[in-house]
Amino acid sequence: QVQLVESGGGLVQAGGSLRLSCSASGRTFSSYAMGWFRQAPGKEREFVAFINWSGESTYYADSVKGRFTISRDNAKNTLYLQMNSLKPEDTAVYYCAARLSAGNSRYSPAGYDYWGQGTQVTVSS
Repeated sequence: QVQLVESGGGLVQAGGSLRLSCSASGRTFSSYAMGWFRQAPGKEREFVAFINWSGESTYYADSVKGRFTISRDNAKNTLYLQMNSLKPEDTAVYYCAARLSAGNSRYSPAGYDYWGQGTQVTVSS
């Protein structure tokens, strides 16, 4: 079992920055990969970023590449998403998720086993 709690969302103007955090508990944090997803109203949940257990491998959606940075601190059991140069189209509920096995694609919600409750990010124009 893994419990995930996101924080750090809020309202920001276009061009601004936010840092999301995801605190994990339960299974040893350094034993599994993590991802960030987001879901805007009326849209499907979409992949944002992935990081492997050690933090050495990361992948990003094209829409956020160069603006967002995923990282993790295994000593603190915490995942981060640094979001810079935010755009109105980044507005969504952001979710962190734990990937305990390599069955489905890392880019699909089906590839993750546990989810946080989400944190709202709103970017005003």
